Amino acid sequence: MILSMTGFGEAQACEGSVSYRAEIRSVNNRYFKASIKLPDHLQRYEVEIEKLLRAKLGRGSISYSLRLKGDNAPTAFEINEAGLLRYVSRLEQIAAGSKAAQIDLASLLELPGICEPVEMDPDLLARQFSVASRLTEEAITRLIEMRRVEGQALEKDLALHCREIRTRVANIAERAPLVVEEYHKKLRTRVSQLMESANLSLDQDALVREVAVFAERCDVNEEISRLLSHLDQFAELCASKEEAGRKLDFLAQEMLREANTIGSKASDSLIARHVVEVKAAIDRIKEQVQNVE
Repeated sequence: MILSMTGFGEAQACEGSVSYRAEIRSVNNRYFKASIKLPDHLQRYEVEIEKLLRAKLGRGSISYSLRLKGDNAPTAFEINEAGLLRYVSRLEQIAAGSKAAQIDLASLLELPGICEPVEMDPDLLARQFSVASRLTEEAITRLIEMRRVEGQALEKDLALHCREIRTRVANIAERAPLVVEEYHKKLRTRVSQLMESANLSLDQDALVREVAVFAERCDVNEEISRLLSHLDQFAELCASKEEAGRKLDFLAQEMLREANTIGSKASDSLIARHVVEVKAAIDRIKEQVQNVE
């Protein structure tokens, strides 16, 4: 069963007077790529959070965020009030002679020594990270469930396109031998007409050799066999539990290669029409597998 790379998962909890909320969003990407946003005082745990995500989510662009709210939610910085007051006092003295001068407290917070990092209690940090880890696991589980549901829809659509290809390939396999027969009849009729007008006899061996060369040139049995084999492998991968996205993409490329070869070898308008439909179905498959994990 395949999984989509598109999904969303969230989890929340309240510990004491602090509320936690973890959110994970994922979209398709050829590789695993994580963007993690944590409260400033929990930034040290970014690597651990990424490990949790990477362990469960094989591919995709992952956007993760953790928010803490509450009266007791710790802040990343403390304001040095004494230092701030000294700055304000000194600036008021300087600005006393200018009525247009204004003091912007927000700008003062950027001055050296005003905002200082908070020394967090290691036990408090450990407890908060424990809660964050649990919520992250829950959000990942919900994200994977959404990916699974999306994957089921993808699998049905891919199976529909594969059935279309099989039907068209069966029509090509049925039509291919008739192309040689029709060419043989047309060639024989045309050569007979030319020979009759020139009072010459028809060289049957030469005619047979020409038909044999044509038959060899437009023989698509190997391409049909490989294309059907690719479809079998495609179905097996869709039913397996392994991450199949990259392999499915490769098989789609190989199917398109075989379809192009059939189209170039088969000198027949009906086969050409079937090849066009096969290639259109493969293009739709290629688009869809870009979102398969």
